[in-house]
Amino acid sequence: MTLEIREGDRKAAFDAALNAYGADSPYVPPLWSDFDRMFDPAKNPFVTEGHGRYALFSAHRRGRPVGRIAASVHDDSNRKHGTSNGAFGFFDCIDDAEVADALLQAAERWLAERGMTAITGNFNLTAMQQIGVMTDGFDKAPFTDMMWSAPHIARHLERAGYKAIFPMTTFEIALDQGQPEQLLGDKQRAVLADTDFVWQPIKRSAFKVRLEDARLILNDGFAENPMFVPPTAAEYLFQAGDMMWVIDKRISTVVYHRGRPAGAIIAIPDLNPLVKSVGGRIGLSAPFRFLKHRFSNIRAVLIYQSVCRDLHNRGLNGAMLYRTALALREAGYRTLGGTWIADVNGASLRQVEKVGAKPLHRLHMFTKPLAAS
Repeated sequence: MTLEIREGDRKAAFDAALNAYGADSPYVPPLWSDFDRMFDPAKNPFVTEGHGRYALFSAHRRGRPVGRIAASVHDDSNRKHGTSNGAFGFFDCIDDAEVADALLQAAERWLAERGMTAITGNFNLTAMQQIGVMTDGFDKAPFTDMMWSAPHIARHLERAGYKAIFPMTTFEIALDQGQPEQLLGDKQRAVLADTDFVWQPIKRSAFKVRLEDARLILNDGFAENPMFVPPTAAEYLFQAGDMMWVIDKRISTVVYHRGRPAGAIIAIPDLNPLVKSVGGRIGLSAPFRFLKHRFSNIRAVLIYQSVCRDLHNRGLNGAMLYRTALALREAGYRTLGGTWIADVNGASLRQVEKVGAKPLHRLHMFTKPLAAS
């Protein structure tokens, strides 16, 4: 059967993963409105502010989309790290070697033509978005902002000459069974007792101010992390601005130390069951479904936590996680998902172990050198 590769068909690329995996798989699509906006070059600051470039490809058989992949160049990242690397992202397809190879070759060719010497993924445009390819835990449902891909995706990458690197793990914490007090040592107790630290919830009335402070904390705390490029205010708001409508002020906090932003912990209700039930498309019933989900939901997800570097090793990270665990239980949440932590991040791994976290999914990045175009 003839296979067609198209570029720039956002609707087909959105539908491709749904077609490839089916409604019975754990896969949860992004919201269509978010996906469409992300790949609109007139709206995404990644393009409009000149940080990078991308292309979106879809594979079609008999007119039906059966796979997709994005290719991107993060020019700011290459300048910062002195590299000429490209990325693939949103790589999803049916279990078919011809489809997988055609998509990978389209991404590789697009990057090689722009002078890139290596390709790595999944890397969904920026560090503000999902990364990695699942390599274990395929039967477990992901939380919001967690990657899920079928077992054959990693197999097709390895067959195509890609090497697995940068192992990561996502986690799940049963809040009723966890032991948040294990997070408390002398440093953490000192932070909690210190009136120089002021804890502010992220609520709608001060949402943009808190969000901007959370961005500054993220950029400072993650400055030395591999692959990280600080998001601008426009990039951060583009990705996180809609969070205002789902934020639960009881479980997200920005911490100030002597009046300046010092630490942030961003947790939100898990929306994946709701998004999956509507297939990623918001219809007329969405407000009713959202309210029903809000009152019945017992799952939340920790998107990220960060502490400014001059306060590292002061106990603030553990203190924030301790307070958040207590707040989640008080608010009626029973399960907390934790987005990926890399194997190289021993401190964070020890912290989630203390609170009773159990591994949920295993992920890797996959990379391959590119021949000159």
